[in-house]
Amino acid sequence: MYEPLLSPSVFEEEFRAFARQEEAHPSAPGALVFYGSSSIRFWLTLAKDFPETRVINRGFGGSTLAECVRELERLVVPLQPRAVVLYAGENDIDQGATPEQLLATFETFLSRLEAHLGTVPVVVISVKPSPARFSQIDRIRRANSLLRAAVESRPHVHFLDVFESMLETPENVRHELFTSDCLHMSRAGYVLWRDALRPFLSARGLLE
Repeated sequence: MYEPLLSPSVFEEEFRAFARQEEAHPSAPGALVFYGSSSIRFWLTLAKDFPETRVINRGFGGSTLAECVRELERLVVPLQPRAVVLYAGENDIDQGATPEQLLATFETFLSRLEAHLGTVPVVVISVKPSPARFSQIDRIRRANSLLRAAVESRPHVHFLDVFESMLETPENVRHELFTSDCLHMSRAGYVLWRDALRPFLSARGLLE
């Protein structure tokens, strides 16, 4: 498994903020937990975008999927979620992981999650086509194909493809979906994700 792990101290202030939130307002079991990298972390309108259900944001830093695996027991398991929405993997690919290595990390993530929470539903959001990383587009497409195939044998794991809808043409990204750094999403990007996720979650009984 590919693990270019950063020291946990890189994220320690974010982890302390999560702990303070839990101390002040302990989370009841059964929330929809959004987990992953900065695309989750910066989804600041998450509660407004899903007003009919309880959501918890556990995105941190510029984390890799490998780092999400490492922090799973700390950040997700204690919350006893109803379901987990995962976005991670883009940073692994940027740091040199092959699509096959990313798949192996994903399999580890699922195994660890199932060991603690059983067959809790998981929705995996496809790796997005960030303009700043468009040179990696072939690896991203391959990674998404492998992730999609990996969930087919697991009825409780679902793959949501937002990749194609974020493209204007096969070789051109919809730039209005991204901020000026061409990496993080604009409000328009989050609206696209929201509008894709809401019916997807509802059809699987994951919205209250």
